[in-house]
Amino acid sequence: MPTLLVTHAACFAHETPPGHPECVDRLRAVLGALEAEEFMLLERVEAPRATREQIARVHPESHIARLEEIAPQEGFRRIDADTSMSPGSLEAAWRAAGAVVHAVDEVMAGRARNGFCAVRPPGHHAEPQTAMGFCLFNNIAIGALHARKAHGCERVAVVDFDVHHGNGTQAAFECDPSLLYISTHQWPLYPGTGRASEHGLGNIYNRCLPPGAGSEEFRAAMSDAVIPAIEQFRPDFIFISAGFDAHMADPLANLRLTEADFGWATAELVKAADRLCHGRVVSALEGGYDLEALAASARAHVRALMLTA
Repeated sequence: MPTLLVTHAACFAHETPPGHPECVDRLRAVLGALEAEEFMLLERVEAPRATREQIARVHPESHIARLEEIAPQEGFRRIDADTSMSPGSLEAAWRAAGAVVHAVDEVMAGRARNGFCAVRPPGHHAEPQTAMGFCLFNNIAIGALHARKAHGCERVAVVDFDVHHGNGTQAAFECDPSLLYISTHQWPLYPGTGRASEHGLGNIYNRCLPPGAGSEEFRAAMSDAVIPAIEQFRPDFIFISAGFDAHMADPLANLRLTEADFGWATAELVKAADRLCHGRVVSALEGGYDLEALAASARAHVRALMLTA
């Protein structure tokens, strides 16, 4: 079975103000990197629009309606200091969420082994009722709840190795013990959540890395904490919030990872999925703001999905 690459042209139409780190060039860098010959066996598909029902499993109608209301016809509409909408943003957000939903459907139907959703805007900072941190809808959380509702996956895990804590995913999961959220992230750093003491109902695991931490600390956190937590939880599906801004070249944080670390972590998660849940893995692009490092990291991530599939 192939590895899916799910994206949509609408994700290029989400524009951000000049100089904003979450720019359309990020997606160009990722997709350009995946044009190499080694990725020719990827099954490339266009993301459908998520349905309102699928979005509403995470975000109440009031959140959806507000984004529809404030979406501009021209220029930019600022939501907060970091987050804004352009005329193409809402459609991009519908498609980004739909990409993860579609990848879940394909994996559960046995038409794909796993999948990577190359989409923007990213999602893991979007709380149920709040768009923030460059994010409008929480793509990974929407996919996770779709796996449960549409496919009967009773226990779903999300592993987030973005350098920033995924406060939105934690907020969506923390009161539901059938959902596991595990994050490795720099601490302290935006958005200020993700302390090791935050446990939810025993289903939240935050592994904080100090500024300057590198491969040794990250791999120890994965081996000693993340993988054992997944093994104990025994999920029916594993999702990855694939942010690559913990790379040493990234301008928004201070960790010292390389693309090899992301490839290794991805391979370890896929191996865990093989043991626990028939290899079911779907990942979605989150952060990563140095274009060269982002491209290299995406290559390593998708290579690991393909080679371990």
